[in-house]
Amino acid sequence: MPKYAVIMPAAGSSERFGGSEKKPFAKLDGRPVFLKTLEAFVNREDVCQTLLVVAKEDAERMRTSYGANLAFMNVRLIEGGARRRDSVAHALREVRDDAEYVAVHDAVRPCVTQEMIDAVFAEAVKSGAAILACPVAATLKRVSGAGVVEETVPRDALHEAQTPQVFRKDLLLDAYSRLAADDPVTDDAQVVERAGQAVRLVASDASNLKITVRADLSLASAILKSRPTRAVRKMGAFEEAQW
Repeated sequence: MPKYAVIMPAAGSSERFGGSEKKPFAKLDGRPVFLKTLEAFVNREDVCQTLLVVAKEDAERMRTSYGANLAFMNVRLIEGGARRRDSVAHALREVRDDAEYVAVHDAVRPCVTQEMIDAVFAEAVKSGAAILACPVAATLKRVSGAGVVEETVPRDALHEAQTPQVFRKDLLLDAYSRLAADDPVTDDAQVVERAGQAVRLVASDASNLKITVRADLSLASAILKSRPTRAVRKMGAFEEAQW
């Protein structure tokens, strides 16, 4: 069985979320979003390591308030950098030798299913680099700085990139080593693309949403509650979990 290290960035500024609390700490059905997201990975037999990357200013709160949770889940805490790419690069230095693949998944994307993870993990083994992606359904407009529509963009081949984004470890390490310091990449697939590696898309859907604004919490709650509940084994005891 291939072994995967999971890097979970949670070091963003949460500017669009509003309020004084950052997205990873916001409550989703009574639990912090980042814990809900971690639960999708920590019990998988093919995940050998999980690294949660947080902003330097949040590290002490994470250790004090959630240290016991992270220890119970065997999650390692990493201090991130100024940009997402910096946070992932910090975590990559700590990936274990026995991890053959690295999966990067947003800490604020708690609705990912086991079936989605299975599919993108399997494709990464075949091709070396794979991401979940959802076809764009909305009509897209390119707008000028003055707020005037300049163009309606054809959506036929457009997809919204999601996570997990999964890569052969040596491939991702090589891609990051080649990345220019001022390259404005926005996700890890783009880092790999810059290195000349093809990235395969695995079909997903809009239910794998990323918490961006506060209203997304209600939507995520509705998605999770709409799914069938299955019994899963967790740390030696049976718990009910929604997949």
